[in-house]
Parts: sequence; C-alpha cells; structure tokens
Amino acid sequence: MNNENKETSIELLAPAKNYQMGKLAITCGADAVYIGSEKFGARAKVGNSIEDIEKLIDFAKQYYAKVYVTINTLLFDDEIEDAVKMIHQLNKIGVDGIIIQDMGILEYELPSIPIIASTQCFCNTPEKAKFFQDLGFKRIILPRELNLLQINEIHKAAPKIELEFFIHGSLCVSYSGQCYMSYSIGGRSGNRGVCAQPCRKIYTVTDFDDNIIEKNKHILSLKDLNNSKHLEELINSGISSFKIEGRLKDESYIKNIVPFYRQKIDEILLEKNLTTNSSGKTYFAFSSDPDKTFNRNFTDYFITGKQHNITSIHTPKMQGEYVGKIQKAIKQVFFLLDNETKLSSGDGICFFINGKLQGANINKMVGEKIYPNSMNNIKAGLEIYRNHDHEYLKKLKSQKIARKIEIEIALTELKNGFRLIAIDEDNNQVKYDFQSENEFAENSEMAKKNIIKNLQKTGNTIFNCKNVTINLKKMIFLKKSQINELRRELLNRLQEKRIKNKPVSEGKILLSNIKYVTDKLDYTGNVINEKAAQFYRRHGVKEIESGPETGLDMTGKKVMTTKYCFREEKDQCLKKISHSGNPDWKLIDEKGNQFRLKFRCDVCEMDIIKENHSELL
Repeated sequence: MNNENKETSIELLAPAKNYQMGKLAITCGADAVYIGSEKFGARAKVGNSIEDIEKLIDFAKQYYAKVYVTINTLLFDDEIEDAVKMIHQLNKIGVDGIIIQDMGILEYELPSIPIIASTQCFCNTPEKAKFFQDLGFKRIILPRELNLLQINEIHKAAPKIELEFFIHGSLCVSYSGQCYMSYSIGGRSGNRGVCAQPCRKIYTVTDFDDNIIEKNKHILSLKDLNNSKHLEELINSGISSFKIEGRLKDESYIKNIVPFYRQKIDEILLEKNLTTNSSGKTYFAFSSDPDKTFNRNFTDYFITGKQHNITSIHTPKMQGEYVGKIQKAIKQVFFLLDNETKLSSGDGICFFINGKLQGANINKMVGEKIYPNSMNNIKAGLEIYRNHDHEYLKKLKSQKIARKIEIEIALTELKNGFRLIAIDEDNNQVKYDFQSENEFAENSEMAKKNIIKNLQKTGNTIFNCKNVTINLKKMIFLKKSQINELRRELLNRLQEKRIKNKPVSEGKILLSNIKYVTDKLDYTGNVINEKAAQFYRRHGVKEIESGPETGLDMTGKKVMTTKYCFREEKDQCLKKISHSGNPDWKLIDEKGNQFRLKFRCDVCEMDIIKENHSELL
C-alpha cells in the first residue's frame, strides 16, 4: 500500500474562494487548492484571513493535499514589505507555495518555501522558463494561449521546474499580465487585482472609413476553456499540474467540475502508471456535467493551433445547453418544442431576440406543453437554451461526497496481550497494544466475523478499511463496545501519524546575477516599485520603463495583446484575402471610447491600442 512514483505525480488544482470552498474542493478530489491572501491577490474581492487559511491547511494535511496562496498583484513601494511579512506568516502556518507576480519580492530574504511564478509573469518562451528555473522557482503557471508544441519546448528547456496549466474556466482574452485596458479606461488595474472586465462589455467595430464591421456585440468575450479532451497530451508535453479557474465560483461549480476532472485524470494515471501527490479516493453518486454549471459555452482555445468560433460574442452570460426549437406558441400561455426534451418546474430558459439574450422560468410542464412564467417574445421557430437545470442542480446540492484514505488493519497476538496494527496507503503505520480479560470464543468463526465487521466500521472518519487480518492462535471474544473503543483509538493515532509525516514543501530562490532574457523592459515589464527595478538591474536589464500603474498616460499605447484575432473570427484574415487601404479596425465602446485593432500577421497577434481619453467605467 504505498504511493510510489511521487516524482512523476500529477496534480489536480482547484480554486478556493474561501475556507468552505477549499474544503469542498479537496473533498471532491483536488490534490491542491489555491486561495487568496488577505491582501495582494489577483482577485481583490476574495481575500482570506491567516486564520481561515490555517484552518484549510489543517484540513488538507489529512489528505496530503497542498494549499497555495496567491500574492500575485503588482506592489507599490509602500506595500512590498507588508507582502514579504505576509509570506513569512504564511510559511509559519504551513502553506505549500506562494504564487507571485512582482519580482521585487525576491529582493528580500524569504523563508524556505516554494515560490511559484504566476501566469501574470507571462512565461511564454523556453528562455523565460529557463530563467525562472535557474532562479529557484518551484513552478511556472503557463499562459493559456500556448499550444502543445510550445509547452513541450518549454519543458525541454526547463525540465526541473514544474509546469502548471489551466484546463477549465473563464478565459482572459489578453495575454496574462499584459492587459492594461481596464486601467486605461477607468484606473482599475488587472495587475492590481481590480480588473473591471472591459473584455465582457459591448463594442462596435468599424474600419477607418467608419464602415460597420460588427455592431453592439461582445467582441472581446471568449468562450470558457475546456481542455478535458487533451489531458493525456498535456501530460506528455510536460504538464504536472492541471488548474481549474474560478476563485469567484460557487459550490455547484466546485461540486460539478472537480469530480469531472478527477475521474478523467484518474483514468489516465491508471493507464500510464502515474499517481497523484495527495491521498484518498473520492466517492460520489452523480454524473458530472460541465454544461450544467456556469459557462459561456466551451473552447479548447489554441492547444492544438489557431481556431475559429472561440468567442461568446452575443452574451457574456451563461447561454446553456440547446434544448430545441419552438414548434408552436399557443395563446401566449404555453409552447411546444420540436423534440421530446423534458423541462422541469424551476428551469431557466433563454433565447436571443435581435441579438439580445432574454429569458424566462418554467412554471410547469404538462405532457408536451411547457408553461413559462412569461411568454414575451416566445414564438414559433425560436431556438431555446436551458441555462438553469433545476433538477440537476438540486440533486447536485443534495449529493453527499466523501473522500477516504484506504487502510488495512491487523490483529495479532503478543506474549502478554494483543496488538492492533493499522497501515494506510502512504505506509504510515501505528500500533495499539491492549489486554483482554474476556474468555476465548466458543464460536471462533462468529467471533472472528464480529471483530472484522466492527473494525471495518470507519464511519465519518477519513479512513476506509479495505481489509482486516486476524492472526491469533485461538480466537478471543470481544464485545462490540470494546472493539469500537479500540478502533477509535487506533484511527486517532493513525490520523495523528499521517499529519506528522506529511511531506514538507520547501524551496529557495537563489540570489544570483543570471542574465534576464532581454536588457530592456518597456511598461509591459510591469515594474512599479524600486525593488523590482533593482531585481531586473541585477539580472542585466539596463533600461526599465515604469509600469502603467505609476501614472503612465496610455493614450496611443498598446493596452492589450491577444492571440485571438477578430479578423480571423470574421473570416477576413489578411493572409487569406486581398486588401487595400488601412488594414486596422476601430473598436468603440458604448461610451464612445475608441481603440485601434492592429493586426500583426507576422506573429498572428492582435494589439489593442488606446486612441483617445476615456470616461470612467
């Protein structure tokens, strides 16, 4: 019963909005969770106290699951020392890793704790990966835009560093850490944890002769990521941690998505003879379905190369699953679908009217007749989607999920008594010696069955006893109450032993003069404090422009770079069509703020450049 091959283990990493969601994610099968600290996390709204993080760590320890904490915003000069103090506090309570973006942190003496490069560090090349590896980083969180070949090249260049990759959840349209659009419009910086999500808003696109290309659509709103079909390919390319996005998501999301990936990953691990880096098996009695919890429809993005139809252009909300087309709408009371799909009372449906998402709730269904709470705009020919499956979500909420660690128990005989031994799947072993004044059993077989049955009753503990071995010269009789007391003491000792023996996560950033990948940084280098500038100078960077958050006027500057190309989405790629005149387009929001869409076909990227002064969001 041992978890060998830990060096090649694969991790399922889930989000934790708070202690409760972190505990749920681990119960659902996550090998690790990531959670925001009190301050300086990239989701400013979901900070957590040291006390709550410590509670989560104590829960995670039982399963050898890990807890990573995000301190991944850019820091001003008067904040950076507080962030470093927080890292020392988090180290004392046993955090398994700190996720950072600001390199100024590394100019301070840090405890021996793994440091993880946030996806905002935009580590998109083998050279950058090698740089982080040589510094002593434990892990890099790779950009979502990378394809399998690029991931593999990074792994080859930096084979000693762990690679983490997003597999599910919301997608930022911009390269991570390289988006200044929110800041340029209203002063709310994504790199400071307060992004206003301008990418989910409505825009109109025109050419520079003011001809409309697309009007009042969510031009920059991407579908959600779902890489569930590429897990084995990602493992083969060097990914060791699969990350689910969603530190703002609720219980239904965690309860649905984490088990979905747990099952898929376990199937692959069994086939490839790999293991996880945590312990226990999750038990649940429902079928996970990612379509049933919040999503903007799915894309696997660019994992296998450039793709079309990756935007949620009509709405940034949940459209849900297609259920059919309305065959008849009767007297503004009920409607019939063109198929036999069953809807339930409490379901939410939605549909598009003139490109706008509208919706209704289902009051009841009688036979094939569907009665919504409103028939406004519901007519024959309308395509209907279900964005709230009431029965599924109700069942999901009521489902009990348990995570159990497998153990074996043995009862043996000593010279002057008896001994119970318990061993878990990580080879933690405890013993409990006891005396028994009871008589030997008259019915040995019945007494043996009684002992086995009651020793296997692990109840609400974290254990599941899969086998009991009895090795006695002569069977003794033990009362049920006595067996229960012996079992409780034995399992308490085993749980204490597990926690004591939990592997300690360690890491150390090396003070060095390793050359950075360039000797010049513009504002996209995200340097907003003197310690970060000091770090880059020490690593050979000679010219450093301060980041936008220091007050840089972004008019005329690039505020976003994205691998997503709106021309390509519209089948107007400049490599595939003939074109004369200005190839750039204009992006205009509902307040009249204007941006230039600049298409850089040589590298297949789209830049968004701020054209004028903007109103506040």
